[in-house]
Amino acid sequence: MQYQVSGANDGNAVDFSPPGVAEEVLQNVRTLLVTAKYSVPLDRDLGIDASFLDRPAPDAMARLRVQIAQEIQRHEPRAVVKVIEFKKYEDEALSGCFYPVLRIEVIGG
Repeated sequence: MQYQVSGANDGNAVDFSPPGVAEEVLQNVRTLLVTAKYSVPLDRDLGIDASFLDRPAPDAMARLRVQIAQEIQRHEPRAVVKVIEFKKYEDEALSGCFYPVLRIEVIGG
């Protein structure tokens, strides 16, 4: 079964006791998407490197796709990335701000 995970700031709260494996994996992937590398004190390698921020959008999207796939493979091997797309924020469409939307499959979920 495929699930959709978004890197948008949608206010999802952390569930410290997810009801199943799929929910746990989805939450872990969402956390990886919104965590900047070097921001976690005891795991500086966790998250997405933000050096792509000032690049042109096509270049940034390409770099971000690679980083997302690598981070998920490294930190959450139960998630298999199928598609990585990007959506623009509705209220900031003219500024070029976008966020990743992933379709993933969960192994063992």
